[in-house]
Amino acid sequence: MGKPKAPPPPDPQKTAAAQTGTNVATSIANQQLQNVNQVTPYGNVTYNQTGTYRMFDPTSKQWFDIPKQTATQTFSPSQQAIFDQSQAAQLNLAGTAADQSAFLKDYLGQPVDLNNESVESKLFKLGRERLDPALQERRQRLESSLANRGVKMGSDAFDRAIELNRQSENDAYNQLLLGGRRQAVQEALTERNQPINEITALLSGSQVSQPQFINSQQPQIPTVDYAGLVQDNYNQQLGIWNQQNAYRNNLVGGLFGLGAAGIRASDKRVKKDIKKAGSIDGMGLYRFHYKGEDKSAPMHLGLMAQEVEKRKPEAVIEHQGIKMVDYDRALEAG
Repeated sequence: MGKPKAPPPPDPQKTAAAQTGTNVATSIANQQLQNVNQVTPYGNVTYNQTGTYRMFDPTSKQWFDIPKQTATQTFSPSQQAIFDQSQAAQLNLAGTAADQSAFLKDYLGQPVDLNNESVESKLFKLGRERLDPALQERRQRLESSLANRGVKMGSDAFDRAIELNRQSENDAYNQLLLGGRRQAVQEALTERNQPINEITALLSGSQVSQPQFINSQQPQIPTVDYAGLVQDNYNQQLGIWNQQNAYRNNLVGGLFGLGAAGIRASDKRVKKDIKKAGSIDGMGLYRFHYKGEDKSAPMHLGLMAQEVEKRKPEAVIEHQGIKMVDYDRALEAG
């Protein structure tokens, strides 16, 4: 069991470059999924790639080719015929409007003349033909009513009642006059605006309605969190390394704690029931019994002096013909 090495941390620039590439590829795939050609009785819409443009990623210093998409909408033959006829009609109406609008420059430069006394007089006369008899009848009813109540002609009460009635008649005539004035002004403005309205109508012809396309199912491919996966993998490797390092430290600590007895008994010749348990720093790590021990006794764990001697001869000493291992030297970092 050699001393494990810590995993190298991920390269931020390479991780960012891979994440950008993943995002670009996913976006292009989603675009292809969403560009669904559609066919209807009124027309069709089709999507085609019509080139690419290059995008530079300043983080990864890489160029990406991004496809250019073109959506083409076409009418069905009948709808195309209607559209052509409508466009021709629009062109004719626009030409007529242009011809008719030539006079507007001088026409709009003239002030609006709202002095239409003849119309006002005619309307006032027509109004009086209905209003005068009604007012005369109301006046007669008032005089009869006053006489029946004993209010004598020439008295203050009689004069006040007649004055109030006269004011009411004046208000009615004023309303008739103002109404005639408003109608006369409205007619003058209508006459003024009529040419403009006709030209506007010529320019506002209806358009052919566009085909209505259905909302197709458009699945989305989620973007892979490549940077997160790289970081998770690194964390897992780092966790494994920490476990291995902790196990090695515990093992080395245990071997260092063997003391003088362990060092005296490192020679292969004094061991039995030897089973290899692993390796450490390129040297075998063994479980064994000492010769003379019962097989039911707990097994020991340690190095073999003959192997250590080949790798680190300075860690092996010999006493009375028995090879011993100095674990401090055998397992020190070198």
